[in-house]
Amino acid sequence: MTSIQQHKYSILKDIWGFTSFRSDQSAIIDHVLAGHDSLVVMPTGGGKSLCYQLPALMLPGLTVVVSPLIALMNDQVTALHLSGVKVAAFHSNMSRAEQVETEQRLIKGDIKLLYVSPERINAPGFTALLKSLDISLFAIDEAHCVSVWGNDFRPDYVLLNKIRDGFAHVPFIALTATADAATQNDICRQLHLNNPEVFVSSFERKNITTEARPAEQKYRQTVDFLLKAKEKSGIIYCLSRKETEKLSAKLRQTGFNCDFYHAGMDADDRKRVQKDFQDDKIQFICATIAFGMGIDKSNIRWIIHYAMPKNLEGYYQEIGRAGRDGTPAQALLFYSWGDYIMLKKFIDDSQANEEFKTVQYAKLERMWEYASANECRTNLVLNYFGEFRSEPCRHCDNCLAPPKSIDATITAQKALSAVVRCNENVGLNLLIDVLRGSYRAEVREGGYDQIRTFGAGKDISFINWKIYITQLINQGYIRIDYTDHFKLKSTPLTKEVLFEGKKVRLVDLNSTNLVVEKEKPKQKKLLLEDELMKRLKEWRSELAKQKQVPAYVIFSDKVFENVVASKPSTTADLLNVEGIGKVKMEQYGKDILAIIQGFLASQDIVKNVKGQTYIETLDLYKEGFTPAEIAKAREMSETTIYSHLAYLYTKDEPVDIFKYVSMEEVSLVQEAWNKTGQEMALAAIAERLIAPIEFHKIRLALAVIIKSSKK
Repeated sequence: MTSIQQHKYSILKDIWGFTSFRSDQSAIIDHVLAGHDSLVVMPTGGGKSLCYQLPALMLPGLTVVVSPLIALMNDQVTALHLSGVKVAAFHSNMSRAEQVETEQRLIKGDIKLLYVSPERINAPGFTALLKSLDISLFAIDEAHCVSVWGNDFRPDYVLLNKIRDGFAHVPFIALTATADAATQNDICRQLHLNNPEVFVSSFERKNITTEARPAEQKYRQTVDFLLKAKEKSGIIYCLSRKETEKLSAKLRQTGFNCDFYHAGMDADDRKRVQKDFQDDKIQFICATIAFGMGIDKSNIRWIIHYAMPKNLEGYYQEIGRAGRDGTPAQALLFYSWGDYIMLKKFIDDSQANEEFKTVQYAKLERMWEYASANECRTNLVLNYFGEFRSEPCRHCDNCLAPPKSIDATITAQKALSAVVRCNENVGLNLLIDVLRGSYRAEVREGGYDQIRTFGAGKDISFINWKIYITQLINQGYIRIDYTDHFKLKSTPLTKEVLFEGKKVRLVDLNSTNLVVEKEKPKQKKLLLEDELMKRLKEWRSELAKQKQVPAYVIFSDKVFENVVASKPSTTADLLNVEGIGKVKMEQYGKDILAIIQGFLASQDIVKNVKGQTYIETLDLYKEGFTPAEIAKAREMSETTIYSHLAYLYTKDEPVDIFKYVSMEEVSLVQEAWNKTGQEMALAAIAERLIAPIEFHKIRLALAVIIKSSKK
């Protein structure tokens, strides 16, 4: 491993507490460090931020991050600051004095990462400030905002290409959670990215279980869901501001701890609700889509869409706010034809141009197909974003309780063959006309009445063909090209059906088979782990109040789950827990170990916990007991106690090992150990010693040698 790679992994562990990268993170970071432009498409919770935050700590100058929401900036700045990173934000909510202080720190080179809003970075005066600084990297977060094809177009983002042009020598990295092929191309074009590498990570979020239900008695269904969710944090997305207030009031009357949020509220009220949610003072929020984009809360466990969203991009971004720490989460979608009609009317009544409206109509259609689908929902999303797959995901309702399906390989072959023979130049309705043998003008003008599959499906009704083809699209055998008048195209899976004998199963829409899994009672061990988790969260909550930061910024629930699972007994063991870095270890390690040891001491499982016997020896050692006294108190041999002290020394516990073995004895043991070929058997080492040394001293000397070699 090169020194650069070693440095990369060292920073990953010290700052973030991780020992390995996720998905494409490592390759993306290397590409950035090499000075190249890149576009990163990675699902919410997939680790996008690390792709520019880590390079920022390795590059010599400043990294400037453009982020659209102040709340998101502040969360990330707080989290990085707690991990020892020199970071700051620059936005309109800061006082002039705070802005001047930040400018002075920038000029002194005291900041490695600067978060700034698109409005601020586009201001002429701020651009002049940037020109005077040593900038190593620009990162454009939420980059889909630059594209009319994206789900949150913002004019301020389009102006960012002027920054790109003005800093031609500085690499740019654009990042987004949801972007299909058309949006990806548009982002690169609009931002003037220089020959960028496009990194598209899998859109699959395996820890999120997705489900869609018809909106019948949805309030009752929601209450049932919330009762099962217990105290877990979540968001209920509503279509209108009025609905958020109405639903929130009704749920509060039922006894739930919730509030509402929408863009029409007073700014102070929005800020209060958001802070209460972040600080776990309220369990969940009924909100419009105005809420969530700036939320980095890692312990959201569920998302409910009380009505169908307008497109898959928005839907997938919104459910991605659950389970950001990698732990299991749920996403429940209610849908109705009334939702579809209302959303279509929103598009009809908008002031957008016809091209934009046409795109939005098509995206709404795909959203409806997702909601009413009877095949794997995850695959439908993956196929939509160009990640073609047909194997079941095993974490959506249709995979967990599959509806009845039939072998429809021949039907699929007819449709796929027609797509190919029409030179991928027809839309859905025209393809059905070809399959049904229609002689209408468009069929004859295109010469499609001359192809072999013309009329091959005349025995299937128009509406049934539409259902079948929609399923084929959902399963990834056909794709819709939104940039070419929504024509149907083949995919990498098409030839598997046509030429490689792949079987296709399509769903009988008249059959449903919903299975509700009953909750199983928890075992005693899991109940005990719940209690330890509760104690850790209580400590975190108090610390968060003192520091005036959201609790999850200190440690995520996922990190605590790792702690509870391993129950570390030493600082070295705790440092090996995924998610605990060097800085936070130094700040909070003693507190966490004290909580674990106090918990174990109060349970009847102490003797079965790995490492507990070493802790008991260490506690007596710290009280000033000699090894002989510890052995007597614990009814063990002195040799065993010395082996405990040797182990504790290798784990960086405060053991003065040279009280029991001299450096001269260590040197003699190392010489003999080398002669054995570095064999760990004490007897083999003793045989090669020039002068005899007691076995317990040989063990202590080996601890010194091994620890030195690791360093």
